Amino acid sequence: MNPLATALLAFSMSADAFAAAIARGASSGKLRTAQVAQIALTFGIVETLTPLIGYGAGIIAAPFIEAFDHWIAFGLLLVLGGKMIRESLSPADEAEADGSAADKQAAMPSKWLLLITAVATSIDSMIVGVSLAFLEVNIWLTALAIGSSTTLMAVIGIKLGGVLDSVIGKRAELFGGIVLIGIGTFILLEHLGLMA
Repeated sequence: MNPLATALLAFSMSADAFAAAIARGASSGKLRTAQVAQIALTFGIVETLTPLIGYGAGIIAAPFIEAFDHWIAFGLLLVLGGKMIRESLSPADEAEADGSAADKQAAMPSKWLLLITAVATSIDSMIVGVSLAFLEVNIWLTALAIGSSTTLMAVIGIKLGGVLDSVIGKRAELFGGIVLIGIGTFILLEHLGLMA
């Protein structure tokens, strides 16, 4: 996977954390620098570890599905990207209803609530990690890129959360979904010999 694809993948994987960070910033008011760092690093560290876990699982399964691994990678990224796009297009009032309880607790998040939120927003990265096991990638560099971009986007999301409308998070998720589908399509076409 080339550097541009790695960067696009990293930022698309940070979309969920960015959206969650905007919601947290909007509901928490002004946070101290140490609190922002704790939240952002929690998201970033979890988002670094989950693709590694997925990659390990994929490596174990790779010998059994090598002949059609590119179809699996394409299918996983297509479903995941479609899910992100669908969620980004869901009505705002429905999204608010789903997140209202979490938003009320977000003002003073416990460490456990923060960790659970970070894990929930990183499940997508684990699935991508499984897909990456079937490709020639440097998983350590890719996982680090995903974690770093998530940390950065979480900081930006928290800072902007109190100022910008939550629709920004929806747009980030839409973009992330489109990028994932694009990467999956590129992988499939490359393995089928339709791209150089």
